[in-house]
Amino acid sequence: MDVALVTSALLMGLAGGPHCAAMCGAAHGAIAQQGGKARFTETMLALQAGRVAGYAAAGALMAASVASLGVMQEAAPLLRPLWTMAQVGAIALGVWLAWKARAPAWLSLTSRPATRLLNAQPIRVFRRLPAGARAGLAGACWAVVPCGLLQSALLIAALASGPLQGAAVMTAFAVASAISLWLGPRLWLLLRWRGGADEAASVSVRLAGLLLAGSSTFALSHGLGSAIAQWCRAVVA
Repeated sequence: MDVALVTSALLMGLAGGPHCAAMCGAAHGAIAQQGGKARFTETMLALQAGRVAGYAAAGALMAASVASLGVMQEAAPLLRPLWTMAQVGAIALGVWLAWKARAPAWLSLTSRPATRLLNAQPIRVFRRLPAGARAGLAGACWAVVPCGLLQSALLIAALASGPLQGAAVMTAFAVASAISLWLGPRLWLLLRWRGGADEAASVSVRLAGLLLAGSSTFALSHGLGSAIAQWCRAVVA
């Protein structure tokens, strides 16, 4: 079973690579450029290594939680509304991105909450680190980025037989999707050097919004469909 789960996560990462590149490619490129053009590859490697480590830790945590907590089924009705609200929020954000081709003001780095966060002491310490270390830590934190595809991969990891197997599932997903996250920033830089960065940015943001709204809509409709199917079976029984 674990081999099948790892294979599924690997294929999901390969198929979902364009989604990852559209959603996070620009951010990855910006982080990788912090080390300078000459060290772009080195910084990108550190970023992807940190991302793989963060995803593996999240997969192990998911598998361990499901394996050790028998109350998961009892807690599901309490968690379902939170999950539903998160998906609805992701759909709204995706529609906004597709319509406006820019992030909302509250997500902007110039907003008041973002400014306070950037001036916090931990962020100041983070800025003093070498570019490779900053990239690695940023990649390790990528597991908490809201993403429907990532949530789907974590659900697969939750089905693994143990923490190591869960970590293997998410490692496969992270490595497979890293291919597009490596090529996407390269393409972005090429367009930027040729003067098409503004148009490419607009298209990328709109595409990311459509993919975010689509993946969350699918997740939400699938969850509701399962609930309706269970209710129908209970009524027939």
